[in-house]
Order: sequence, then C-alpha cells, then structure tokens
Amino acid sequence: MKQMPPEYYKQLEELQVMDFVIVELALYLNTHPGDMDAIRQYNEYIKNRKAFLIPFEQEFGPITSFGYSYSKYPWEWKESPWPWQV
Repeated sequence: MKQMPPEYYKQLEELQVMDFVIVELALYLNTHPGDMDAIRQYNEYIKNRKAFLIPFEQEFGPITSFGYSYSKYPWEWKESPWPWQV
C-alpha cells in the first residue's frame, strides 16, 4: 500500500466527516422534508465539501471514479490510493 503524507489522512478524515453529516441529513430529510433548517444545513455541507474536495484532489488525486472527479494526464485513478486502501 502506498504511504501518504500525514496531511492526506487529516484531510481525508475531514471529507469523511462531511460525508457522514451529508448522509445523515439526507436520511433525516427523507422523513422531515419540510425542515428548512435541515435543508439549509444539507446545502451548506454540500457546498463546503465541493470546495474542500477540489484542492484535495489537485494535491492527492481523485477519490472517486464515477464522473465526479476530473483526471490529469495520464489517468490518475490507478495512481492514488483508493479510499478503502488507507
């Protein structure tokens, strides 16, 4: 397994925290669709995650491969550690 610098793991954990909150808010909103505060929180976390992800992927490479991440040349997906490898 490729060893990454400590900053990678710190930032990856921050992304995982954001993902957790986004999933939990989405589940809550499935049963409380009229909760405007929760919708605002959900949208804010989505916005913050997108802004955080861009520099992360520019420095460390993509963490998804389903049309959500751009790739430099040559194809980067195989070079970065995959999320389940760290």
